[in-house]
Amino acid sequence: AKASHTLCPISRRSLPHPDFGNVAAGRCGFGPFLRHGNNDAGRQSTRQKIGGHRHVARVSRGCGPAYRYPAMTDVLELFGESTTKVMDWQTLVDRQQCPFLGRKCIKIRKSAPDISIGTCSVAHGRRKRPMVICPFRLLERSKIFVDCLHLLSHEPGHELHVVPEVAVPGGSVDYFLTSVDAGKVVDFVGVELQTMDTTGSVWPARQRFLQTVSAAGSIADKRAQYQTTTYGMNWKMTAKTILVQLHHKIQTFEGLRRHLVLVTQSELLDYLKANFIFDHVAKARRRHAMQFHSYSFRGRNGAYTLSLTSRLSTDADGVGMCLGLKAEPKMEMDRIVAQLVRKLSPQTLLQVA
Repeated sequence: AKASHTLCPISRRSLPHPDFGNVAAGRCGFGPFLRHGNNDAGRQSTRQKIGGHRHVARVSRGCGPAYRYPAMTDVLELFGESTTKVMDWQTLVDRQQCPFLGRKCIKIRKSAPDISIGTCSVAHGRRKRPMVICPFRLLERSKIFVDCLHLLSHEPGHELHVVPEVAVPGGSVDYFLTSVDAGKVVDFVGVELQTMDTTGSVWPARQRFLQTVSAAGSIADKRAQYQTTTYGMNWKMTAKTILVQLHHKIQTFEGLRRHLVLVTQSELLDYLKANFIFDHVAKARRRHAMQFHSYSFRGRNGAYTLSLTSRLSTDADGVGMCLGLKAEPKMEMDRIVAQLVRKLSPQTLLQVA
């Protein structure tokens, strides 16, 4: 039988940044396009989807607002949402809200401080490994704090508070998980977050993705999609920086008989073990002040989630062995408790989803 509609020809030349939403079509449009670089319409059947690939589906006329299916991108999450989703990306980008902080994303562009970057995680390397590049992404459902409860002396009836940014010698600790009884601090655990620092810029990849869903913003922002700037993982600097910081801080926690927990992605902990002296850092023991909690970060049912995969520990001397540095002065218990009490509020109460 003859075809009822004439198909419009498409060039077989590879395009640097194809926008499938603007491909010309007949009245019924074309069938699905593969997202993994296989964009040759002449080689794909329009009768069925190709298993395992996200695709651009047909959108019928008169069916309400049509959101474009995202194209393949190395940006895995933007403002907490998986880039596999079909949604109103323009509204999400305009709001600039971080779902993990419950407020505007604080990762901003240096050249435009009013614009939040919003990239939570990206694909890295030939294997496209999912890598978390924002520490606040680790706050998912407060599970990292729940996984520290066994290190805390906490009684039923006491309140749990998560207090941010408490100063100690050598800097500040990201969070203190604190047990509070009638406004008095009973016990606390320090929680330090570390994700991967990047080299280069993720911004062009972000803008290329937004262009495919018609949410790239201003003309200046749209131009970024054509930039050739790439990004990478700064493994060496990230690892050395966090070890130095831990060494400065762990002396205080060990002197106070309290715990400091480093929360990180499994890939970074594996790098530490492979490139620094980590033979003495073994299976977690509660008597050790320094605790390491590593999490896998994997896609599941169209979304990415964290899962605790390993717990290791050592003492202050063990942290020093990794770098061969000397100990830092200890900090008095009263100074830490005073900071915690000042910062306690209804907003610091631990909320478990």
